[in-house]
This record gives sequence, structure tokens and C-alpha cells, in this order.
Amino acid sequence: MDYQEPICPFDTSAYTGVPDAEPTGETIPVRELIAQLDALFNSGREAEAGDFLNTWREKAAALGDWRGELSMLSELMGYHRRDRREDLALAAVRDGMELVRAHRLGSTVSGATVLLNAATTLKAFGCAAESVPVFEHVSRVYAQNLDPADYRFGGLYNNMGLSYADLGDFERAERCFRLAMQVIARCPAPDNELAVTLCNLAELYDKRDPLDERAAQCMEQAWEHLNAPGLKRDGYHAFTISKCAPSFDYFGFFLYAAELRQRAEAIYAGT
Repeated sequence: MDYQEPICPFDTSAYTGVPDAEPTGETIPVRELIAQLDALFNSGREAEAGDFLNTWREKAAALGDWRGELSMLSELMGYHRRDRREDLALAAVRDGMELVRAHRLGSTVSGATVLLNAATTLKAFGCAAESVPVFEHVSRVYAQNLDPADYRFGGLYNNMGLSYADLGDFERAERCFRLAMQVIARCPAPDNELAVTLCNLAELYDKRDPLDERAAQCMEQAWEHLNAPGLKRDGYHAFTISKCAPSFDYFGFFLYAAELRQRAEAIYAGT
């Protein structure tokens, strides 16, 4: 399927200057806040996370701490992908991208990582065509600044592949998923991410040809990764399950899906 790629507003040529300095004055404690946010997710208290993020975003804005505000907006994008609040998710994308633009962060790794989150959110709410040029911009920035084996390429390739798949460009999508697996496989504790990528690849094969036996093979491999020896069964694993279980249901692996959901419930219950 052919499509017209819109011009990315974050082309690196627009960001040749030095990024703005750190904010002056008081700032919010971003690292501590991310740790508190992780604790909320790991204990199954996701409903509290939205208010937590909005409160600290407002505090950062009041202090003039635009870096802290950008961090909270990036977290809000991911949070609203989880709770499926499209209006709030796209508002966070809009505000986050505007801060990246205003402070000339588009050619920096930190700015590109926020844009990666924004593009992933656009794709999640049906805006794949709008997401692709942003993903491709992030790819250029990462290629200029990161080692090719850097773990961040795994998330980039996975999410960019999903957008290509939505647009019917199955060849590019498969290439992205396979690049993602190459990167992820070299990272520590890769099993959660490999399982997600294999589910993505299975769904891609099914879209292209519902009779393609490789889809079921990918799901079996994903199951093996979700049950890998030594895999830490924590809140992140439970979140991974929430992304993979629908694929197991779709392909008829109902017992696997049920076992995974029971596992996630037990993790959140602390048992």
C-alpha cells in the first residue's frame, strides 16, 4: 500500500543550535517521582498514577521547570495508552511535542525519546500515518548518537513496525520487527520484550496471510519467553502479559491466555 508521508516537523536540520540550558531555580525530583510511579504500577494502583502525574506536571509548570514538565508529559502519554483515554493521550502528545519544539530538543537523544513516546501514542490511537515521519526522525537521531546495539532501538523498531503494519507496508514492518529482536536479544533480561515482538510478528503474518503457519510458531516462541527460567515476575512482567494475552486469545491459545492473566492477577495481588 502506498501512502504519502507528511513532512516531519522535527527534521534535524531545524535544530542545529545548542539546546537550552537546564532550568534555573527549583525543579521537581524526576528520578524519585519515576520510582514512586513504578511502585504504583507494580502494586496494581494504576488508577492513582494519572492524578500523581498531573499533579507533578502542574508543579513543574508552576516552577518553570520545563524539563520536569516534559518528563511528566512523556509518562502521561504512556499512562493514557494504558487507560485508553484518547483525548488526554493526544493532549499530552501535543503539549510534549510543543515543548520539544520550543526548547530545540529535536536533534537530542532525550528529545527524540520523548518523540518516540509521542509517535507510539499517535499510532495507538489510529494515527499511524502521522506517526511514521516522527519514528523515522527518531531513527535518524538515534543513529547519529547511539550505538547500534543500544536497547532504545528495540522499542523504536517495534513501534515503528506496528505503524508500517497498520499502513499495509508489511515488508518494512517485518524488517522492523526482526531488527527489534536482534537488538533486544543482546540486552540483559530480554524475554519480556522478545515475547511482545514475537506477538507483533505473529499478527503481522496473520494480516498478510491468515494461513501462514509462522504465526502460530511465533506465539509458541512468545510463550517460551514468558516462561523463561529466571524471568522476574514483577509489575513489568504483568504489564507485558497485558500486551501479549490478547494475541494468545486471538490465535486460539486460550489456556495460555488464561494462565497468563491469572499470573498477572497474582502479581498485582502480591501473592
